[in-house]
Amino acid sequence: MRTSDFDFALPPELIAQAPTATRDQSRLLVLKRNTAEIAHRKFRDVLEFLKPGDVLVLNNSRVIPARLRALNARTNGQFEVLLLEEHATNDWWVMMRPGKRARIGTELVFRDKTGVVAHIRASVIDTNPEGHRRIHFTGTPNIIENLDALGEIPLPPYIERNSDKGLAEDDIRYQTVYAKPAGSVAAPTAGLHFTDELLHEIRSRGIQICFVTLHVGLGTFAPVKAETLSEHVMHEERYELSAETAQTITTAKHAGRRIIAVGTTSVRVLESVAAQHHGKLIAGKGRTRIFIHPPYSFSVVDVLLTNFHLPCSTLLMLVSAFAAPGEMRGREIVLAAYAEAVREKYRFFSYGDAMLVI
Repeated sequence: MRTSDFDFALPPELIAQAPTATRDQSRLLVLKRNTAEIAHRKFRDVLEFLKPGDVLVLNNSRVIPARLRALNARTNGQFEVLLLEEHATNDWWVMMRPGKRARIGTELVFRDKTGVVAHIRASVIDTNPEGHRRIHFTGTPNIIENLDALGEIPLPPYIERNSDKGLAEDDIRYQTVYAKPAGSVAAPTAGLHFTDELLHEIRSRGIQICFVTLHVGLGTFAPVKAETLSEHVMHEERYELSAETAQTITTAKHAGRRIIAVGTTSVRVLESVAAQHHGKLIAGKGRTRIFIHPPYSFSVVDVLLTNFHLPCSTLLMLVSAFAAPGEMRGREIVLAAYAEAVREKYRFFSYGDAMLVI
């Protein structure tokens, strides 16, 4: 399949620039994959589509304040630094703008959120073919401990901000209410719709909730530059599957109960582990570069709750695979649903509305 097969027209005004007033008041498009039937609901109506015994799987990774501001120690030229992945303590792969000025050996000094120069420095020690830089931090035992003072929440480039008020709200709203282990540089956005109250109500109805961790990085949000899907190589992302979650899901599957993945990142953890262990879920930590696209047969996930994704993205390709497992026709089903969402003026992308594929 060609990457361009997953393109679609989206009016710019449908790209959500802010979250809804309350998390669970977003809209929900329900797609029945066997019939391609569509229903338009509110997100809280998701309760009507859950059954006692279902297992709801959430990605609990926490977004780190990964966007930093730095100066060239020699010239005072400004850089924007986006942390991508920790190679070791104080050793990170990053994206830098302007990248051409960040040659190996460049020394950086960092500013805090108020613009004051901090005591933390870094040096560029390597580059890769994609133009990313590897930098080593000094002046701190672990840069992770300083990010709250130095960094900003790394909103996607399609969300525009002109005021500190927006940024302060984003610190809360661009984070799930159940986020725990820090490590993502983008939010697992399908989970942004849940409130503590809604999760409590879900549990009270006999639905089990469990968690996986996938630290969202380039593997999730990097654009597909290859002309064909077979040429695209995913970036690795770190994940963890706990023994408790593995056992909960395994028991449910054996009993014929449904596994409902919240977000494409949850899907990628479960299907990655199953692919490595002949369909079984074995607890552990690892890295995945799984690329799910049509045709793909799913081993674990029965229902998918997700947001509306960018054209030609790996996320849209995964949803298309899920709409018709093991077949090629899922792309047409999903693009037709997206066209309906555009007509009905759903809000798209990170702060946008949700889609339930059952």
